[in-house]
Amino acid sequence: QAQLVESGGGSVQSGGSLRLSCAGPGYSYRGYCMGWFRQTPGNEREAVATIDSIDNINYADSVKGRVALSRDNDKYTLNLRLSSLRPEDTGMYYCAAARGGYCSGSPDDYTYWGQGTQVTVSS
Repeated sequence: QAQLVESGGGSVQSGGSLRLSCAGPGYSYRGYCMGWFRQTPGNEREAVATIDSIDNINYADSVKGRVALSRDNDKYTLNLRLSSLRPEDTGMYYCAAARGGYCSGSPDDYTYWGQGTQVTVSS
């Protein structure tokens, strides 16, 4: 059964960096759309970055130039490098996967989710 496990969250000061990883132990997500979403209390889950089956990547406008998404199909991992972090980047970050090559920005279109990893940025 497909599953996702996130790691790499933590607390940093404004301007700092973090690397989040998402692993699909023993399960290859080759051919899937995968992405990172984040959610803050009282707000809906929003897409941060997505990568489709042919490695086209989309970033949210709020993070463009500050994040880098990459996928390692051999190691079944999806990595998100966060740089120049701001307090407004604080939230729970979730990894998600959807069957099919097309990547939607809506969390409703994703079938598989991890438990999330917390990112806290202090000013």
